[in-house]
Amino acid sequence: MTILVRQALIKDNHSSHNNTVKDILISNGVISEISPSISATSDEMVEANGKTITPGWVDVFAVGTDPGFEYKDDLTSLSLSACAGGFTHVFVSPNTSPVTQSKTGIEYILSSSQQLPCFIHPIGAVTKNTDGKELTEMYDMHASGAIAFGDGVKSIQSAGLMIKALQYVSAFNGIIIQIPDDHSVAPHGQMHEGIVSTQIGLPGKPALAEEIMVARDIELSKYTQSHVHITGVSLSSSVDMIKKAKKDGAKISCSTTLHHLVFTDKDLIGYNTNLKVNPPLRPEKDRKALIKAIKDGVIDCISAHHTAQNKDAKVCEFEYAGNGTLGLEAAYGVLGTVGLSEDEILNAICFKPRELFDIKGSIEIGSKADLTLSDPGPVSTFDANQNKSKSSNSAYLGLPTKGKVIGTMLKNKFIKA
Repeated sequence: MTILVRQALIKDNHSSHNNTVKDILISNGVISEISPSISATSDEMVEANGKTITPGWVDVFAVGTDPGFEYKDDLTSLSLSACAGGFTHVFVSPNTSPVTQSKTGIEYILSSSQQLPCFIHPIGAVTKNTDGKELTEMYDMHASGAIAFGDGVKSIQSAGLMIKALQYVSAFNGIIIQIPDDHSVAPHGQMHEGIVSTQIGLPGKPALAEEIMVARDIELSKYTQSHVHITGVSLSSSVDMIKKAKKDGAKISCSTTLHHLVFTDKDLIGYNTNLKVNPPLRPEKDRKALIKAIKDGVIDCISAHHTAQNKDAKVCEFEYAGNGTLGLEAAYGVLGTVGLSEDEILNAICFKPRELFDIKGSIEIGSKADLTLSDPGPVSTFDANQNKSKSSNSAYLGLPTKGKVIGTMLKNKFIKA
């Protein structure tokens, strides 16, 4: 099987062909030729016409639903969502049933996704049943292919246990992914505590819940000399702490979410349950600070925090709604509207996550074809027809977009978006 991509603009800082327009010939899943013009016959031809081609994009956090919650999303539908959004690598949290906490759980996800059009990378649980009491056998999961570790949507609350976990994974240079949320601070809070929460009468969750956890995990990372990746960063104050920690040499990296770059707490005035997320949406000053932090390189990655919820979990009173929104399909187009350059977007969804989590791949002869083809130009609107999930809880329906995913190339297949 051969695929010929004609006249693609190569963007890959690790490639000798960076910022050039070339033909790319893929033979049996491997890049066999890169040239200004290739005349060889091929089984499939993709006319890029100067559009951008990069290594496949990476999303570092999606909420796991398979096994146990396949009625929300299974691995197949998740992979279709990923490909529609241009992602060839997606990390899934261990909040499945049973929890992904053993060699068997890791192998289930990896083997099940062998034939899928994207790579699904399991995040192994740090504590048994993600209940925050007893450590799992993380080394066995690492040996079986776990990309990182964390308790997913359940942040690790015990500092003592977090120290032990960080010391454990440091033996094999593992990474712990943590959502910054101190559960003991306003556990019944429904949104950011502030003027808007008072106006609309919803219980607030103060910024302190995030700030305490960010500050704590920075100190624990320094103490153990182990790597913590804080995902879901949503506050300007968190950005300031992370910026200082990086300057001090701490092994800290971080990601913010798509929804925190697009929406603010004012968007909850209509009680849209698809915008009930954790950490909660923040005021405009924080949204602007996050965008600046991406431009400055303080925030490393952007993740959709793709979370499938069935209808009953969202079509209900705000207080009873489940957290999370879909986002993989909408990510690229929506990011084009928030004030980031094309290079800044690609750095946050492709190059930096690959570097942090050691995901190999470049556009060079002999490399496996793991590619995303995109066009930064088209202006459109995100609609329900673009949703590939089994669920429909997308907060982005009807929003303007700038930029379009054309398709992904992986495992010797071109999947049109």
